[in-house]
Amino acid sequence: MDPELEAFIPLFPRADLTDPVTERKNFAALAAAVPAPDVTGLDIEDRTVPADPDVPVRIYRPRQAQGAVVWLHGGGFVMGDLETEHPWAARMAALSGTVVISVGYRLAPEHPYPAALDDAYAVLGWTAEHAAGLGIDPERIAVGGHSAGAGLAAALALRARDRQGPPVRYQLLNQPGLDDRQETWSQRHFTDTPWMNRDKVTASWRHYLGGTPATPDAAPARAADLSGLPAAYIATAELCPNRDEDITYALRLLQAGVSVELHQWPGTFHGSQAILSAEVSQRQIAELGAVLRRALAE
Repeated sequence: MDPELEAFIPLFPRADLTDPVTERKNFAALAAAVPAPDVTGLDIEDRTVPADPDVPVRIYRPRQAQGAVVWLHGGGFVMGDLETEHPWAARMAALSGTVVISVGYRLAPEHPYPAALDDAYAVLGWTAEHAAGLGIDPERIAVGGHSAGAGLAAALALRARDRQGPPVRYQLLNQPGLDDRQETWSQRHFTDTPWMNRDKVTASWRHYLGGTPATPDAAPARAADLSGLPAAYIATAELCPNRDEDITYALRLLQAGVSVELHQWPGTFHGSQAILSAEVSQRQIAELGAVLRRALAE
């Protein structure tokens, strides 16, 4: 493990997701401890996207932005909101020069699949429909996120393809959760890795699926056909249970004719980029912004 990261492991709480309400509070406290982002040069606005039910979003507009990303927070499908994602959404907007539309999707277990994906799809449609008002090019809309949010972004790209929905130009998937089956080497062996481990992944999928069988709409790794999807960037952490399913998904996208950039970050663990003082975290975050900027450039 990267020594700069290892020093912080005792400070990471051992969330187990058996009590989602308590874990949400702990997650919010952890997010509040992250240094505040510099929002100079960003116009930030809270809006509500009409849907059933309506979906809260927070829009981050850098000056002279031309593209947008529908951004989905992490938290194992059960934690996180617009506030916990604020430091990351603001950084993404500033680094990428892209309008970031952060989605406050409904959480499991109170709202299991497909609630979160339905919310995300509603926001994608709204973004495309209101592109002129947002000051963006409707042909330059990406989807992206962290962890469970990245898994939702991958599912969102699949749904947009299958329903002939709004065109998605790019998918930015940071350590995505893609496969409920947990059959890969990393899922079977990473039982005690920091922040995310096998038991936590199991609980996350259990809450999200709510006892219903998984479909490709819920777990993108189950999709038989990955052709026709937008180009992708996939980032994995070496000591993350999701690592191998993410690498496999990247390879399958490539084999389906989809352009992919895959970056495996050595010495890191799931969510370790929250340790902003570490040099590897700074590189990870800068790269996400640079990749998105390039993907939505003319």
